[in-house]
Amino acid sequence: MRRRCEARLRGIRVPDPFDLDQFCDEVAARRGRPLIRQPIPGLSAEAPCGLWIGTDRADHVFFDPGTSPLHAEHIVLHELSHILCGHSGADAAIGRLFPDLDPDAVRRVLGRAGYTDAQEREAEMMASLIRGGSSRRPRTALGRVTDALGLT
Repeated sequence: MRRRCEARLRGIRVPDPFDLDQFCDEVAARRGRPLIRQPIPGLSAEAPCGLWIGTDRADHVFFDPGTSPLHAEHIVLHELSHILCGHSGADAAIGRLFPDLDPDAVRRVLGRAGYTDAQEREAEMMASLIRGGSSRRPRTALGRVTDALGLT
């Protein structure tokens, strides 16, 4: 799975040092449409922490506003990984996010089924590789000096 994820990331610019805004811009450019990140109440440890809804005009990535900044970043990367992997599953948060709507109707409108456990593992692996990859890349001596001096 790791090799497959690494192969998917080839050609995708991961900022080094890592910057989530820049990475989101890269994904949006590749998809040719806006990527909108937004905290949304109702996502939590008891429910999915994140949610991706792709529409005809934009990708919307929602995350739990009550978590730490580092965890929120990982949640966003996990959802972006579903996008980059071409997954099309829905999430278990439909009932929590749209309590007044019939879940089947929401699924039909979103046009999605459910993520499989394999897709969830793949998205987790990709998120870890994206965030960890920028700091593990081989650095030249000049790159290490500029990093140390804060010149990057």
